[in-house]
Amino acid sequence: MSSEKIVKAAVVQAEPAWFDLAASIAKARKLIAEAASNGAQIVAFPECFIPGYPTWIWARSLDIEMNHRYTQNSLTIDSDEMRELQSCAKENNIVVCFGLAELRGRSLYIGQCTIDNDGKLVMARQKLKPFHLERTIFGDGDATSLNNVATTAAGRIGQLSCGEHFNPLAIFNTCSQGEEIHVAAWPVVPKFDGSPAPYSMSAEAVSSISQVYSLQTQCFTLHSTTVISEENITKFGTSQAPVFNTPGGGNARIFAPDGRQLTTDLPYTEEGLVYADLDMSWIGKVKGLLDVCGHNGRPELLWLGRNAAEQRVVRESSTDRN
Repeated sequence: MSSEKIVKAAVVQAEPAWFDLAASIAKARKLIAEAASNGAQIVAFPECFIPGYPTWIWARSLDIEMNHRYTQNSLTIDSDEMRELQSCAKENNIVVCFGLAELRGRSLYIGQCTIDNDGKLVMARQKLKPFHLERTIFGDGDATSLNNVATTAAGRIGQLSCGEHFNPLAIFNTCSQGEEIHVAAWPVVPKFDGSPAPYSMSAEAVSSISQVYSLQTQCFTLHSTTVISEENITKFGTSQAPVFNTPGGGNARIFAPDGRQLTTDLPYTEEGLVYADLDMSWIGKVKGLLDVCGHNGRPELLWLGRNAAEQRVVRESSTDRN
């Protein structure tokens, strides 16, 4: 893409239509259309926006009925619902990056997808390792999820989900693919209140790590989070959980390739979108000083090995019968 191009980006800060696939698709379509109507060429959604992040696992690691309901409303990649999102991206001429609870067979994975402005699904991946209690309902992502950067009308777009941003190897793998715009997808991220809850799950910590992502990789970072209301805290029974126990959690931001914040924060309890114009020439200017996968690298001394080959549960092997 041209290094002189200006790309207008939108980042979602919104509450999902919890556990309702049809309503989740409808809400996503509305936000996509709103972003496009305001001139955005790319819009980024939070982790598991469809059909909402499973907050209850932090209060009850085993809830069979809740888990079943959640599974029934999760999104399959090859589905009419996905095609509806693809059509919406094409109709609105916008690149759409969103997080989903991906249903594959009867198993769940924390997924991320990138849809180009022509409606083509250009990237689909899964979170490599669910974080802590997420492992009670989500499986590990497959090896092909390492291929998490794709060329779109807005540029080279990469995605990582939540705690993956604390993994230096995952960051380096993503950066190495020529990423220009990064989507950092997060669930509800409450302000730190001094409680025993991990500081690493607070708004302050995750915003900092997304900002550092831009500093490390010299790309724009679209930092998206969900919001939760008191009504849904009560519904999911998380008021006594160490996290996801207070209304709010919104923290949408956009960071420049040198780490500076380009957006003004929305109130953390409110829904909305934040916008910024991304001057793509900024990337080259910053990489002229620091390019960790280029002139600042020493691949003969330090390198990353990876296995991105698909690992099937049933594999054919050939044997010599002669």
